[in-house]
Amino acid sequence: MALHPPKRERFDVSAGVNVDPKGIARSVEEYRVEPFGLYMARPAPGRVQFHYLESWLLPELGLRVTDFWFTPGHEFDQDFYVDIVAIDVRDDVWVATDLYLDLAVRTGRSVTVLDTDELLEAATAGLITLEQARTALERAYRVVEALAAHDYDLPRWLAGLGMTTTWRRHPPTG
Repeated sequence: MALHPPKRERFDVSAGVNVDPKGIARSVEEYRVEPFGLYMARPAPGRVQFHYLESWLLPELGLRVTDFWFTPGHEFDQDFYVDIVAIDVRDDVWVATDLYLDLAVRTGRSVTVLDTDELLEAATAGLITLEQARTALERAYRVVEALAAHDYDLPRWLAGLGMTTTWRRHPPTG
């Protein structure tokens, strides 16, 4: 992947839109604000790999957790995709800045850290500070450790923190 500045995505609750890093605004079917975060569910028109997505933005943890509804033939071996992010909330607008690191979670089995190379290239090129890179790595380590301690059950781990996440496709776990 080519070196790029951190991607920023805007979630405008009052307008009911999600603006991707390229500036494309997409209608959101559901936004839900909870004391611990923001839930979003929307179709993904024009995407070959997936046709729908659900995400939770969790500012306290610096995470965006997503469930992609893959198109048959394009499935990935993951139940949740976790982006390490910085989240800024101002009134009804949430902005997530991607800090490059991602995790693929396979419930009950494992977690894989992705894109460490992108993080290091961005830090080396000065696209993010060394402090931001350190923060991203520490967040990823904490998530990996927490998931391992909770049998790789992400909703169960979050519920234990008082962050009960509900999903259209995944039943809650306790």
